[in-house]
Amino acid sequence: MIRFPGVCFSLVAGLALAAPSLRAQVNSAAVQRVDSIRRAAIGLAQTRPDSARAMIRRLLTTLSPRDSMYPAALLDAGRFAADAPTVATNLQRVVVEYGRSVWADSALLLLTQLYFAQGDPAATLQAADRMRRDYPDSPLRARTSFWAARAYFDLKDDTRGCAMVQEALTRAGDDLEFQNQVNYYQARCRHAPAGAPVPTPPQPVSGAANPAPTGGGSAASAAAATPGDDGKYAVQVLAVKSAPQVDDVLTRLKAMGYDARVVRDTSGLFKVRVGRYTTRVDADRMQKTLKTRLGGQPFVVEEP
Repeated sequence: MIRFPGVCFSLVAGLALAAPSLRAQVNSAAVQRVDSIRRAAIGLAQTRPDSARAMIRRLLTTLSPRDSMYPAALLDAGRFAADAPTVATNLQRVVVEYGRSVWADSALLLLTQLYFAQGDPAATLQAADRMRRDYPDSPLRARTSFWAARAYFDLKDDTRGCAMVQEALTRAGDDLEFQNQVNYYQARCRHAPAGAPVPTPPQPVSGAANPAPTGGGSAASAAAATPGDDGKYAVQVLAVKSAPQVDDVLTRLKAMGYDARVVRDTSGLFKVRVGRYTTRVDADRMQKTLKTRLGGQPFVVEEP
């Protein structure tokens, strides 16, 4: 359970084990073993969250990243995490690295909820738009539309918010509880223009860009790509000698919509940086945002 001011954000309640249709189709002993561990962890999560996290950590160490159940364990690691950056990191890995798995849309829904709880409407809308674009037939799309509607209402954009409310209602199916949640917000749509188009998310604020393809790119190719902004300030997220580690961070940053690149100087380190800002104030603002969303110790640097 993660709490933000005014919002109680629970990753455990409501989803149970993801992808029930898949579980009905598989009968291997290995999958059944993993499934039983996940069920036990979910049972412990509300009363003994530390024990649930320990179970999932042990499960991840026994599974190969190529195992079909690995993204399921990653999803649980995100759901049970004690802090928001760890939640986001694990869920983003499911979406980015295992985007074709049956758990990817569940992870994307949870990211939408997390970003809304963090008070980040732009990230909420980007995640909801990705669900609409990459998983148009997902049964979870209605719920991401609901959170997108709330994000638009927070931005005082009732026209787009009401369009998302209508989309959520259209796709709600027979879930009466969810319909009641959506109908609560429909009351403010009485005077909104009818037939508003399904909106696209707003462009990210300074330092962010449209999400890159989920496959990411190599550190070398990322280093060659430079944004057009002429600002002299940037936020450094990482400095390492390992190109694979750099690729992983780049992929996650780009999946979150940030303008990330690699700089390599005479020290031989790969330095992952975000944005080019004309003022130190803008760079400091992004540094705080990245620290909240990624964790670690990002800091502002001045570039030539």
